[in-house]
Amino acid sequence: MATPSASADKADHQGERIKALRLQKGLSIRGLAKQSGLTHPFIAMVERNETSPSVSSLKKILSVLDVTLSDFFSDRDSLDRVAFYKSDDLVELADGDQVSYRQVGANLRNAQMMLLHERYAPGASTGDDGYSHQAEEGGVVIQGRLEITVGDVTEILGPGDAYYFDSTLPHRMENVSDDECVVVSAVTPRTF
Repeated sequence: MATPSASADKADHQGERIKALRLQKGLSIRGLAKQSGLTHPFIAMVERNETSPSVSSLKKILSVLDVTLSDFFSDRDSLDRVAFYKSDDLVELADGDQVSYRQVGANLRNAQMMLLHERYAPGASTGDDGYSHQAEEGGVVIQGRLEITVGDVTEILGPGDAYYFDSTLPHRMENVSDDECVVVSAVTPRTF
């Protein structure tokens, strides 16, 4: 698992990386805000590292910038994939506090699948709005209870329960229990 200093360091540079990607696209803050459906003050605060976006807000921003969540957090120095990964090798894609998405593999360029070890603190969610992307995803709840909304259908899953859906449908996940929720999931292709 990422150490607190590593998580803090990643968060400290998140806004700078978003700003650099926005400028590479030739977008103003207002242009990015309009295309992502977020407010320009919110985008400015993210770029100044004054706030950390939810997973769904970050997905909206990165979608406009044509960058996947996986690529945004990939280790550009790690080009080779290996067959086995220790827990400390997994790459944190979320805040790591309320929501943790730990990706198997540091760089998934040219990969067909993304495998995640997800953790949701009690009450944590992927954000108020559902998000969508071009893929399919599935997972198995290992521990706790997870409320999943796909389109207009909501279901609460417990240990051993699973899901598999078309990710082009808006979807949202929330831990509705007082205990931590753990999920192992896969996304293909890796557009998340």
